This record gives sequence, C-alpha cells and structure tokens, in this order.
Amino acid sequence: MQVLYFGWVRARVGVGQEEMPLPDGVDTLGDLAQWLQNRGDGYAVAFKDIVGIRAAVNHEIAALETRISDGDEVAFFPPMTGG
Repeated sequence: MQVLYFGWVRARVGVGQEEMPLPDGVDTLGDLAQWLQNRGDGYAVAFKDIVGIRAAVNHEIAALETRISDGDEVAFFPPMTGG
C-alpha cells in the first residue's frame, strides 16, 4: 500500500509518502489513521484529531469507514477551503 501525506499532515509526519504492507488488523481508513498515530510523535500530532483530516483511496475522497486493501493508494490531507 502506498500512503501519501499532503499539507500540514506531511509537515507533521515528516515524509511525503511511504510504501508499506497493510498492517494486521487494519481494515478501514479509520483503522489506518489510528495505527499511524502510534508510529511516533509526528504521527501522533498529525492524527490526533482525525476528523480534521480528509482522505482519499485510489484518488477518490473516502470516509473513515472505507475499507482498504494492500494494493491501495491512500492519501491524507487537510480540508480544502475555497472562496
């Protein structure tokens, strides 16, 4: 699975992307966010308030309940604003 980080999520995590196998027990975006939160200080800060982060799976906006699999591309990014 490829995990991408954008905006302040990227700044806090410290990397723009990671390639990793789907962790055991991780079935949804929400599960992945919780798993990532336990990877270190930067991750803990970035994923502390998961409702403040948006996500996409394979280039489509997705809810935290969205199921993910090992071959997916998952992206986490801050909410967008417009005017």
